[in-house]
Amino acid sequence: MFKIPFLNNIFVDFFQAINNTILNIFPDKNISYGLSIIILTIIIRMVLFPFNYKQLKSSFLMTKVSPEVKKLQAKYKSDPQKLNTETMKLYKEMGVNPLGGCLPLILQYPILIALYWVFSTLKINGIGFLWIHDLSKTASFSDWTSLILPIFSGATTYISGMLMTMNNPDKDQAKQSRTMNLVMSAVFLYMSLKFNAALVLYWTAGNLIQMTQTRIVMFMLSKKTEAEEDDKKAIAQANSSDDKDDKNTKKPKQQKKQKDI
Repeated sequence: MFKIPFLNNIFVDFFQAINNTILNIFPDKNISYGLSIIILTIIIRMVLFPFNYKQLKSSFLMTKVSPEVKKLQAKYKSDPQKLNTETMKLYKEMGVNPLGGCLPLILQYPILIALYWVFSTLKINGIGFLWIHDLSKTASFSDWTSLILPIFSGATTYISGMLMTMNNPDKDQAKQSRTMNLVMSAVFLYMSLKFNAALVLYWTAGNLIQMTQTRIVMFMLSKKTEAEEDDKKAIAQANSSDDKDDKNTKKPKQQKKQKDI
């Protein structure tokens, strides 16, 4: 795995600063190092949250616009160029960015690579956390407790991905999302078996934070969308009521004119 020296040095210094602070509160290294990794994860996730929000919003809007895209696919199935034009037009009208979910994923990998080298160079041999015997070691089938964190990493990766697409009404897209999440989870499960426990702890803690953020953001977006739809219905009803009043006003005038004639 290639190094990113500049980013690597920043994270080493940053982690050491966090850990020195935690050590003043919890002198036991079997507590301080694990807590430092979790706090580092929280800080990174908070910094990345604006990008994560855009990813979640893009996923939410893609789910909402999915039925309309399905209609366009049926309408222009024999004209791919027209279908592409109309689909992009629909995305623009709805404020959907199909590539909006890519940036957070791209940003996570340089950080993951930098932290790989951070946790590989730190002197954490023999330091544990909770049930983890040694944060510097990889999982081993000879110690079943060391497999708990990698399995938890793969499971949280899958759940985190599914939370973003769980309300998709398109059965084909939902099935595709489940398959992709399953593949990604399997990949990260395999990687978690190869990485040391410190890095796997970072990834798993990040997944738990991601799941919490996803639930909150999706709930807020859902409520906002419902409120906007209610407003549109109210405006439509008001306009309909005004049209009826106008017709009722014009009717007596027409009847009066007929009587005069």
